[in-house]
Amino acid sequence: MPDLHGWITQQVDAAEAYALDHILNPANALRRCEADRRILNRHRLNPDVHYEPACLGCGTYGDMELSETENLNDCPELLDLAHAHGITPEILATLDQPVPPPRPPRPEPRVTDLNALVRLMSAKPTSSAPAALRGPNWRPGPA
Repeated sequence: MPDLHGWITQQVDAAEAYALDHILNPANALRRCEADRRILNRHRLNPDVHYEPACLGCGTYGDMELSETENLNDCPELLDLAHAHGITPEILATLDQPVPPPRPPRPEPRVTDLNALVRLMSAKPTSSAPAALRGPNWRPGPA
C-alpha cells in the first residue's frame, strides 16, 4: 500500500481517467485534478531532511529549522485533500509510512599539506628558545 501522498496520486489519476472517458465536457474535473497535482507537488517528501519523512510544503520553524510536519502522512493539507477524495480511517490506517530519502554520501576529507603538518608536529617548545627571544616575563611552566 502506498503512503498518503501515493494514495492521493492514485485517486487523482483515476479521477482524471474517469473524466476523460466518461464526462462529455471534462474541463472542470480536469482543472480540479490539476489543482490537486499542484498541492501534491508542493506537499511532498522533503529531500533535504534525512532523519524523518518531513513534508516540504509545510515548512520549518525555529532557529534549527525543524519540520512543521514530521511525517508526510500527518500533513494537514494532504489529509484535507485525501478527505475530498473519500479516504476513510480504515484506509488511512493501512497506508504505509513514508521513508525519508537516503543520506547523501559524505565528501572525502581534503588532502592536507603534509609539510605544514610535519612542521607543526615537530615544533620545539618555547623553553628551547634562547632567553633573548623568550621575553622578560617568561617563566618555565610546572614540570
